[in-house]
Amino acid sequence: MAKFLVLVIDSFGVGTMDDVPQVRPQDIGANTCAHILQAKPDLRLPVLEKLGIINALGFSANVMQPNAEANFGTADLQHEGGDTFMGHQEILGTKPKTPLRIPFSEVIDAVEQALFAADYQVERIGGTLQYLLVNQHVAIGDNLEADLGQVFNITANLSEISFEQVKNIGRIVRDSVSVDRVIAFGGLMASSQQILDAVEEKLGIYIGINAPKSGAYDKGFQVVHMGYGVDSQVQVPEKLHSCQIPTTLIGKVADIVDNPHGVNHINLVDSQTIMDITLDAMKQAGDRFICTNIQETDLSGHAQNVERYADRLMVVDNNLANILEVMKPEDCLVVMADHGNDPTIGHSKHTREKVPLLVYRPGVTGVQIGHRATLSDVGATVCDFFHAPAPQNGTSFLSLLKAQE
Repeated sequence: MAKFLVLVIDSFGVGTMDDVPQVRPQDIGANTCAHILQAKPDLRLPVLEKLGIINALGFSANVMQPNAEANFGTADLQHEGGDTFMGHQEILGTKPKTPLRIPFSEVIDAVEQALFAADYQVERIGGTLQYLLVNQHVAIGDNLEADLGQVFNITANLSEISFEQVKNIGRIVRDSVSVDRVIAFGGLMASSQQILDAVEEKLGIYIGINAPKSGAYDKGFQVVHMGYGVDSQVQVPEKLHSCQIPTTLIGKVADIVDNPHGVNHINLVDSQTIMDITLDAMKQAGDRFICTNIQETDLSGHAQNVERYADRLMVVDNNLANILEVMKPEDCLVVMADHGNDPTIGHSKHTREKVPLLVYRPGVTGVQIGHRATLSDVGATVCDFFHAPAPQNGTSFLSLLKAQE
């Protein structure tokens, strides 16, 4: 009875991809892992160190050292840019497509009319560029943290409006547009003026709310990610279901990946809670695939907060020790990321970085997984592990993970 756990430390990249100078020059020099460790020279993450994070990084950035017994590799992002939504679809076996890019200004009329039809109070705010203010406490506009034009944000003051209402607004927006993702979220704010004070324009085309500046992430944060155009039938959860292997999704991944036949722990943000649920899932009887996302690291990157990022890494590391203790000889663990979000680079967006692949399987040591061309190699490995049909994309590295005689 085996467990396969994929733990995604959201945004924990290990250095810019080779194509960054051509496609994302603003990310030149980004290295989320290295710059956090360099800013915290005495920080030691003993479990991640044991699993090979310094091996994957390629150099010692602080007191932590490589481990000769670690099983490690790295992987490029096959999707364009650096996106959590598409990153997780890629991890679970989807071959990425070129995303639709469109500013909110091109769909503002359709969204406004749909909200009016649902009896919401809607105001247009701004001059040449405008965003929508709904019921005085919810702003709708461009996402300024992801790649511009691919995501629309719905930012709410949850002190004044319920998250259920915010999700209802999100569904209306989702039904009105074709961008890859609509994100409906909010936090407990002293005043909705905080949202209005955080409005920013980019490139003369995009307008939205600077989410970290608004304070939405600071207290009582809740979020739902609404995707578009992803075929769940080609992904790992569906392939495993065909072999009666259940899938458990925990945290942000449960919000962005379709898993109708499994267990989904959605709307979780607190890293300790997420790790507690993950540990419980590892202890359950029977075969199971578990995928967990740690979102607070990504939020710390957006807030350009090195201290908070390091603190969340320590929470993850402490809890990884508990997970290793309960792993059985037949189990497998992959610790990885979905992109970067370097809090020191000078902007608050995701950074296009390769990600670590740290693999733990009892009895297997010193395996070099190599540099993989796509995050989908992880999903392909999961399916191979459970003898399930392969997902749409990716190449399994399971054959490398043979126990030493």
